Amino acid sequence: MRSVVQRVKRASVTVNNETAGTIAAGLLVLLAVGQEDGADDIDWMVDKLVGLRIFEDQEAKMNRSVLDVGGEMLVVSQFTLYGDCRKGKRPSFSTAAPPEQAKALFDQSVEKIRSYGIKVETGVFQAEMEVELVNDGPVTILLDSKKKF
Repeated sequence: MRSVVQRVKRASVTVNNETAGTIAAGLLVLLAVGQEDGADDIDWMVDKLVGLRIFEDQEAKMNRSVLDVGGEMLVVSQFTLYGDCRKGKRPSFSTAAPPEQAKALFDQSVEKIRSYGIKVETGVFQAEMEVELVNDGPVTILLDSKKKF
């Protein structure tokens, strides 16, 4: 699994001019599922997301997690994170999971995050979405469950 994590003051996702999800302060997570991903990848990713210490403490150090600050998460499916541009100029998505597998693992990830008591909103799987956010920092982190970066 791969994700782009952004600390936000607020974020929302719209599908067909209707708001699908909106959050106050917390994390916007663009989440992609790879062909070889499974339960271990969900566990690793969710543990990282809920424990990632990228919120400032009273000494202005990034030392607090979304759990610590009572933040929310907007999780949006983003298969293009598996786009491979090493050859040519058109990305290949051959390592992204097929839609059925990706949706199942995406949904399991969201449910696992919710099990921590975090408010989680999502986009609509396989839909054309408009994502709006107000970055906080900005702070942007890349995560990969296979630890490729």
